Amino acid sequence: VKSGLINHGWSYINIDDCWEIKPGSDDPMLSGKPRDSDGMITTNKKFPDMKGLTDYVHAKGLKTGIYSSPGPTTCAGFTATYQFDDKDARRWADWGFDYIKYDWCSYGNISKGNTLAELQKPYVLMRSALDKVDRDIVFSFCQYGMGDVWKWGEKIGGNSWRTTGDITDSWSSMSKIGFNQAGQEQYAGPGHWNDPDMLVVGLVGWGPQLHPSRLSPDEQYTHISLWSLLASPLLIGCDMTRIDAFTLNLLTNDEVIEINQDPLGKQAGRVFKEDGLEIWVKEMEDGSKAVGIFNLTNTTEKVKAEWSVLGLEGKQVVRDAWRQKDLGQFTGNFTADVASHGVKLITIRKAK
Repeated sequence: VKSGLINHGWSYINIDDCWEIKPGSDDPMLSGKPRDSDGMITTNKKFPDMKGLTDYVHAKGLKTGIYSSPGPTTCAGFTATYQFDDKDARRWADWGFDYIKYDWCSYGNISKGNTLAELQKPYVLMRSALDKVDRDIVFSFCQYGMGDVWKWGEKIGGNSWRTTGDITDSWSSMSKIGFNQAGQEQYAGPGHWNDPDMLVVGLVGWGPQLHPSRLSPDEQYTHISLWSLLASPLLIGCDMTRIDAFTLNLLTNDEVIEINQDPLGKQAGRVFKEDGLEIWVKEMEDGSKAVGIFNLTNTTEKVKAEWSVLGLEGKQVVRDAWRQKDLGQFTGNFTADVASHGVKLITIRKAK
C-alpha cells in the first residue's frame, strides 16, 4: 500500500514456508506442538495470530495467501499437510486465507512412483478438501511441471501450476524458463494459468543475504515483458520494503500490466524464431495484439516483424507499451532495433 503497488492491481500478500512448527525442534523461537488436540495445525512464534494477520491485510484492501506441502514436511522441514487435508483446508479458511501454494517437497518420499495417478493424487485430495470449505481459495500447484502438469492441471481443479523448477536471477535461468513456455498456451485461460515462477527483479535472495538482481536492465525488461505476454501470475519476489525507483517502474506500468491481465486470458504464442531472435503474439480482448520482439543474442539487432507472421493486414497503429506512446501507422511490417537480451514490447491495433 505504501509503495503504491495496490493502485496497479497488485492484490495478494503471500506467506511462503516457515510459518508452522518444525517437528522435534528445540529452537527457542518455536513453542508448542505441530498440531493441537483436534489435529488442527498450529503456528510458530513468528505468526502468533493468523486470523488477526489476515484481518489486517484484508482491511488494507488486499488478499492473502499461505503455503504448505502434501508431504509430512515442507521444503524447509516444517510441519505440512500429509493426512490432514480436510483439517488444514478448514484451518486456512477459518483464518481467512485466499490462496494456497501447495509445494510437492517431501511428498516425493510418500509417492509410489511417477505415474500420472500418483502425480495427481495429492492435488486431487486437496481440491476435494478446498471444495468443502465455505471460502474461495486460489489453488496453486507447485510440483515443478512433472508429468506435463499443464495438460491436466485444470481438469483436477488447479487455478495455476508451476511449469518449471525454481527460477534464479540469471539470464540463463530466466530466459530458459520463459522462452521454453512456447506451445503451452493452449492449456491456459481464465481461472487456470501456467506459472513459470516468480519475478526476480529488485533485491532478491534468501534474507538477510539479499543482493540486487543480477539481470541487466534490458534483461529485466525482457523478464517482465515475457511474463506479461505469457499471462503468468505475476508474483513479486523481492524485498518490498526496499524497492528502488527502477524496479517500481517495472512493476507499475499499467499498459504492460494490462497485457498480462487482459480479460480474454490468452497466453502468447511464439510465431517466429530465427538466429536468436523471437517474436511472441498475444491476442487481446479488444481485437488488438500485444507483441514481444526479443533479441537473445549478444549484440543489438534490427528485427522485422512481418504482418503475415503476426496475422495482420493493412494499415496498423503500433504503440510502445513501456513508453506508453504511439509510434505511428505502419503497413506490411514493423522494424525495430532491439538491444542484446532486450525486448520491444508493442501493441498493434487496426488504423481507423
